[in-house]
Amino acid sequence: MIQLFKMAFRDLGRNRRRSFFSALALGMGLALLLLMAAVISGEVRDSMDLSIRLQSGHLQVRSKTFDQEKNSLAREDLVAAPEQLAAQIAALEPVQAATPRLFASGIVTAGEDTAGVSIMGIDPASEANAPYSGGLVDGSYLTAGDREGVLMGKSLAEKLNLQAGDQILLLVNTANGDVDEQPFVIRGTFATGSPFYDQSTLLMPLAKAQTITRAEGYASTVFVLLKDTQQTETVAAALQSGQYEVVPWQEMNALLTQVQDMSSSFMVVIYLIVLGITATVIINTLVMAVFERTREIGILAAMGMRPGRIMAMFFTESALLTVGGIIIGLILGGLMVAYATNVGFYIGNYGIEGFLLRDRIYAHLTATDAISLIITAFVVSLLAALYPAILAARLEPVEALHSGN
Repeated sequence: MIQLFKMAFRDLGRNRRRSFFSALALGMGLALLLLMAAVISGEVRDSMDLSIRLQSGHLQVRSKTFDQEKNSLAREDLVAAPEQLAAQIAALEPVQAATPRLFASGIVTAGEDTAGVSIMGIDPASEANAPYSGGLVDGSYLTAGDREGVLMGKSLAEKLNLQAGDQILLLVNTANGDVDEQPFVIRGTFATGSPFYDQSTLLMPLAKAQTITRAEGYASTVFVLLKDTQQTETVAAALQSGQYEVVPWQEMNALLTQVQDMSSSFMVVIYLIVLGITATVIINTLVMAVFERTREIGILAAMGMRPGRIMAMFFTESALLTVGGIIIGLILGGLMVAYATNVGFYIGNYGIEGFLLRDRIYAHLTATDAISLIITAFVVSLLAALYPAILAARLEPVEALHSGN
């Protein structure tokens, strides 16, 4: 085995430039795949985190007839006595926070500008509202007894040329089918990291939201955050009752879960395409080596070297090229992933309902992705050496000795 490695090093060293660029091609392919895997993983991870913290929570307890897309305010679609129910849920050990929320649709008017908004009544003191209190960029936060103030997403405020302290006119759909119109003052603006979410979200204290929508004593849902996501099914089972349904985050983020599954399948195809292209470089390098060393291979065969050992020699060369390429790929890929992890890529205001995105994508490379890519690259490169190795092993010693090489 040691002799094979010595021979492989010597043979690759005969044309160092070609060997280097072959390893470099593999390294660049591996680096690109590491970056792609990290970016996709980071994007899905961030989107899931945003969706859970801002929209779905880990669980929601709500009426069996509630349809969030319609923001229904009918009594049969709402949760009665939501504060008491939230307190009971919050008392469970796995629960980090449980808070009632009321959803409604409305229209904001500021001068000649108008915009449709999703109104959310919240308990300002709840820990579940940390993305809003912690994301405050201007003005002050809400208090539970505030009857005239609202919080507005930064993107929405910029769209309407508003800032903290400005007054707006808000039209809100009510539970009895009417429209109520009241003036409010923007107490502050917040940025959650998702401009798409911020440009359509308006927050007000739960008590005021219940009053203006004529839904006193009711809420659309009880929003639940857990200390450990893995406890979702256990807590959901404990909360099941005949009166309300308990909806886990997987069901509320079905689109995101499907995208995650599809991206995994898509990346496998990309892996094989990129590694297949780089493998052709290794095939070309080894085939050229066979033609250049035909006479030498004939001599080795004439001296008694078996075809299997000749094949092993070329597999060893391929393995050395692959190891060199993997090292280069890890260095280049590591630098690119480090940049994408810490700095990220700005994408602006993108997102759809059920799939929130930050304005900047950050990479997240998992050990599983890195190891699987390295193993795949190594296997594909070894398979690439199969044809050159068979070609060399099948050379007839007599014909090879008479070769001009």
